[in-house]
Amino acid sequence: MSLQQTLQVFELMDSAKVSGADIVELFAADPGIRAVSRRVQGVKGGTDFVRIDIPGANGKSAGGAAPTLAIIGRLGGIGARPDRIGLVSDADGAIAAVACALKLARMQRNGDALPGDVIVTTHICPDAPILPRQPADFMDAPVDDATMNRHEVPAEADAVLSIDTSKGNRILNHKGYAISPTVKEGYILRVAEDLLRIMEQSSGRAAVAFPITTQDITPYGNGVYHLNSILQPATATSAPVVGVAICAETVVPGCCTGASHETDIALAVKFALEVAKAFGRGNCRFYDADEYARLLELYGSLRHLQLRQASETDGVEGTIMPATS
Repeated sequence: MSLQQTLQVFELMDSAKVSGADIVELFAADPGIRAVSRRVQGVKGGTDFVRIDIPGANGKSAGGAAPTLAIIGRLGGIGARPDRIGLVSDADGAIAAVACALKLARMQRNGDALPGDVIVTTHICPDAPILPRQPADFMDAPVDDATMNRHEVPAEADAVLSIDTSKGNRILNHKGYAISPTVKEGYILRVAEDLLRIMEQSSGRAAVAFPITTQDITPYGNGVYHLNSILQPATATSAPVVGVAICAETVVPGCCTGASHETDIALAVKFALEVAKAFGRGNCRFYDADEYARLLELYGSLRHLQLRQASETDGVEGTIMPATS
């Protein structure tokens, strides 16, 4: 059950005063869990980047060989104060990521350590700017996307789940959550069968996948349209990345309040947890390595799609403050 942790994190984040330090405090009673918060200041404001490391019984942090999963809560901000009061729809990714970490910590406390390490990252900003956008306004981020990737995409990750609210579009007409095809180094690969299986088993419903385009897996700031930032982590890693989109049947602006549905977030959390269990024990593949090798043999590398032009920028590098833990 992940609803309890989802509600706990939801209530904590529904505050004009919440900070990364408050998230770190959630794990104070779990000495085996490492949680840190780092303040970063950008041209549009500041935010607290949070990283939570949950070591596995056979994880690399303990000298083991089990693979490492990263779970990223992707968003612009959890709030848009002073323009909006309360949590915005865009907060769902951050809530889901922290709820995952909280549930994993409680499991470990109760003797259920996963085989592999899990790294959870997100950022906490209750007063992010709003970005005008069609068909619905987005939440903007206080720092540029390259800075976000540096703080949110762990180099240790062997695979990445990027959880993001994805309601401000006419592409995803489904309430609940959906997953993307796997993205690896510029290639959009087939939707992973293991992830579809886990999705169906954990939700009790038919799996739902959402379409993505080449534009969506290129870096922000290049002048082309992106569905949203859910697959931006794929521009900063060689690991396979899958987007987990918390979605709606209607077009909902990311800056809209009262639009988060706790049960939908909890379903995404449950999915991520089951993926973490299976991935750590080698029972979940994000992509077919042989088929990927064949694509490289036939068509060559597409890593150039991960690169942003040196002349392009969507902000300036953030000023990093000391971490707190």
